[in-house]
Amino acid sequence: MRTVRVLGVDPGLTRCGVGVVEGTPGRPCSLVDVAVITSEPEDDLAARLLNLDRRLTDLIDKHRPDSVAVERVFSQHNVRSVMGTAQASAVAILVAARAGLPVHTYTPSEVKAAVTGSGQADKRQMTTMVTRLLRLNSPPRPADAADALALAICHVWRGGTREKIENAWRKAVSR
Repeated sequence: MRTVRVLGVDPGLTRCGVGVVEGTPGRPCSLVDVAVITSEPEDDLAARLLNLDRRLTDLIDKHRPDSVAVERVFSQHNVRSVMGTAQASAVAILVAARAGLPVHTYTPSEVKAAVTGSGQADKRQMTTMVTRLLRLNSPPRPADAADALALAICHVWRGGTREKIENAWRKAVSR
């Protein structure tokens, strides 16, 4: 398997975590960059979405990832929060598509299981594992940054396995 670079996005309008890692399935990944894109809740929605679009575009241009992993929006009790998350997620997917990059979405449980071994891990456990797996001196802060890195790690490990299966299937079908 070749080394891949993945941009992970933990979508949000007020705080959108973004992490870039490199790695191969089954091996430790390395940190390339981590950031949190912010906007003020009282700002115009269109301006907030445009800010997110521009910042994500800049990060893709800067880091040239092979693919993008975005947290899949799931139902919450707070409809307003889910709407903002869904809008931010859509911007991330659109920016990746515009750049010609494959996009993969993962549920929080899938990411937790890939990174900690348990789909029920809490924020503290996730941050601890991301810190260990990337061999960082201190935990990424805020939690949105750690979550974005966890998404990227999840995709390196699971996406690589998925790629192997798809390649084997293509070979079998073409025979």
